[in-house]
Amino acid sequence: MDPQTYSPKNSDERLIWYSITWTYGFWLFGAMYFIAPVIGWILFLRMLKRIALDNQTFSFSIANQIWCLGMFIMLIALFVGHLNFNLGTLKLIKSSIGWAKGWALIAIFPLLGALDIRPQLLYRATCIVCKHTLIIFPFLFIAWKVGLPSTLYISPLKILGGSGAEYFSVSLYEIDPGSGQPRWRLFAPWAPALGMVANLFFIFATQEPNKRYRWYGYLGSILMILISQSRLGLACYLMLIGYFTFIRWLKSPILYFFASPLLLLLGIFGVQVIEKIESTISAIKAARAGSTRVRKHLGEIAVQRWYNEAFTWGHGIVEKGPHLVQYMPIGTHHTWYGLLFVKGIVGALSLGIPMLISFILLLRYINHSKTIQVAFAFLLQLVVYTFGENLETLAYLYWPGLIIIGIAFKQIDIFKKASNN
Repeated sequence: MDPQTYSPKNSDERLIWYSITWTYGFWLFGAMYFIAPVIGWILFLRMLKRIALDNQTFSFSIANQIWCLGMFIMLIALFVGHLNFNLGTLKLIKSSIGWAKGWALIAIFPLLGALDIRPQLLYRATCIVCKHTLIIFPFLFIAWKVGLPSTLYISPLKILGGSGAEYFSVSLYEIDPGSGQPRWRLFAPWAPALGMVANLFFIFATQEPNKRYRWYGYLGSILMILISQSRLGLACYLMLIGYFTFIRWLKSPILYFFASPLLLLLGIFGVQVIEKIESTISAIKAARAGSTRVRKHLGEIAVQRWYNEAFTWGHGIVEKGPHLVQYMPIGTHHTWYGLLFVKGIVGALSLGIPMLISFILLLRYINHSKTIQVAFAFLLQLVVYTFGENLETLAYLYWPGLIIIGIAFKQIDIFKKASNN
C-alpha cells in the first residue's frame, strides 16, 4: 500500500497529523507539553465556531456528554477545594489552567471524534513516531555508553508551563537510582509514562494495513517499553496481546474448541496457577522494591488524609509528602488516590462514572467495527494505568487514543440510528 494513502485531507487532519509525526521535533524544542492543549482547544473552538456561525451540525453521543459533565464537575471540585482550604486566588488560577491542560482534554478530544478524522491517519502517524524511535535510539544508547550528560538542556519554554522541569528537559538517558542501570524516557516526562505511550502505539500498530509501517509500530513500541523498564508497561503490553488475540478469534469456533480444555485444566490446577501468578507479581515488585514501597506509602497517606480531612471535595491541590515517601507529592502516582486527595469522592466519581458508562457502551458494540475494538482496548489501558499514573498529567501524550474513543462513540450513534430506522 502506498504510504501516502493516509496523508491529511483537511485542515483538522493536518493539525493532528503534524502534531503526532513531529513528536521528536517538538521534544527537541521542549514543546511537547503544549502541543496537545493548543491543538485540542483550537480544534474545539473551531468546532464551536462551525456550529454557531456556519450552521454545521455534529453528533455528540450521550457518552460524550457524560464525559463533559464529569470533567466540568472536576472544575467545580477544584474551586470548592481551594475555597475550603483558603489556598488563594493565584493558586486557584494556576490550578484552573492545569485543569484546562489536563482533565478538560479528556473530555475535549473525544468530542473531536465527531470531526471528519480518519482512524487510519492516527494509526499511520504513530507508526511513523515508532519508526523515528528506532532510528534515534542507537544514538541515545551511544550517548550513555560514552558518558555524555544525561540531560542536554531544559527548554526556556518552562517559564510558560508551570510544571516541573521534567516536562521540558531534553534527556538522552537517565540512571535508575535503585538498579544503577540506564533507562530512557525519550519525549515523556518520566520513564513509566513512555511505557504508557508505547502501549497506545502498539494498539494503533495492530490496525495499520501497511506491513512495513505495522512492523515499525510493533518494534518501536516494544523497544520503548523495554528501555523504559516499566513493569506496568510490560504487564499492559501482555494484556493487550491477549486482548487482540481473543478479539481476532472471538467469532471462530476454534476459540471455544481450545478454550474448553484450557478451562478444565485451569479448574484442576487453579490453585497452582494462582500461586505462580502471585509469586511472579512479588518478583516484579521486588525488582524495584524502593519504588513499590514509596507508591504504597503515598497511597496510604493520601487515603487516610482524604477520609479524615476532606472527604467530599478534597484538598484542592497535591501536597509535598514526608521523608517516608522521599518528599514525593501526596496525590501522585495513582489516579484514584490522587483524585480522592485532591478532589474528594466527588472527583473520583466524576471519572469513575464516565469510565464505567464508556466501558459498557463500547463492550456492547465491540463486534460492530474495528475502531470500537481499538477504542475498547485503549479504554482498558486507561483503566490499568489509573493504578500507576495520574491520567490528567499525561493527557498531553495519549490524546490520540481519546480521539479514537470519540470516533467509536460516533460510529455507535450511527449504528443506533440505523437500527432504529
